[in-house]
Amino acid sequence: QVQLVESGGGLVQAGGSLRLSCAASGRTFSDYAVGWFRQAPGKEREFLAALNWSAYLVKYAESAKGRFTISGDNTKNTVYLQMNALKPEDKAVYYCAAGDYGVVPRNYYYWGQGTQVAVST
Repeated sequence: QVQLVESGGGLVQAGGSLRLSCAASGRTFSDYAVGWFRQAPGKEREFLAALNWSAYLVKYAESAKGRFTISGDNTKNTVYLQMNALKPEDKAVYYCAAGDYGVVPRNYYYWGQGTQVAVST
């Protein structure tokens, strides 16, 4: 079993930045792709970005391109999501997940508890 813990969320002003972290234990991230998702109240879980370790490939949702960057250090079993130029619409619970290199939640097997991001105006 893989245990995932997100951290780094909080309340920021519009235009500010946050770096979210996803730390894994139990198994290594090298066995899985890692994705970042977010879910706002009343909305479906939304894909943001994914990382494939074997070739260090990354892909992004259109909504994340240009402002969000996924990166990782597999020796530390940690993946990051750098978020810049945050907007009120970015308010959500952000999740990391381990699984296949896909763009929908069903592609991922293990999930963290989420970290809350709020953006003030």
